[in-house]
Amino acid sequence: MKNKPFAELTDLLTGIETTDSEGKAIDLHKGIFQAVKLISRQSKHGNKVIFVGNGGSASIANHMATDFLKNLKVASLAFSDSSLLTCVSNDLGYESVFSVPIARLAKKGDILFAISSSGKSKNILSAVYCAKKRGCFVIGLSGFSNRNPLRGMGDINFYAPSSSYGAVEIAHLAICHEIVDILYKK
Repeated sequence: MKNKPFAELTDLLTGIETTDSEGKAIDLHKGIFQAVKLISRQSKHGNKVIFVGNGGSASIANHMATDFLKNLKVASLAFSDSSLLTCVSNDLGYESVFSVPIARLAKKGDILFAISSSGKSKNILSAVYCAKKRGCFVIGLSGFSNRNPLRGMGDINFYAPSSSYGAVEIAHLAICHEIVDILYKK
């Protein structure tokens, strides 16, 4: 007998939709390998990887920034410092909480992982706009509606077609771990 929650998760993981910067569908594995190649190339050029997310996605961002730094020896960071978050959001609005540090710290060629289950979080979308303006590459991870704005904003976009926060977050974490595992084995 198949356990229904895990059957749904299996279906979700095999149903992840991946697109390039032009919205053209690409195979999930090809998208992951494009991300691996991009990270490998840009980190060799001295660029860093920045992760942003809210709530559970912030936990993924923190986890991945740590894995990239410790396990892959790739310069990486996540903006999760409570003083930074509360200062920027209080003084400039929560929509600016990630774009302000990106404007100050990101340089051309850096990579932004924008993680949002809904794909509609204004602060994540603002971070993407800012990163692109700075000449950064963007890897987007989203879910929920197939019309969410984040879904088409990245150079590589991973979309988990589910309205369940837990399932979408697990899919995003699985994608990120696959990227780390491949880079670690190189």
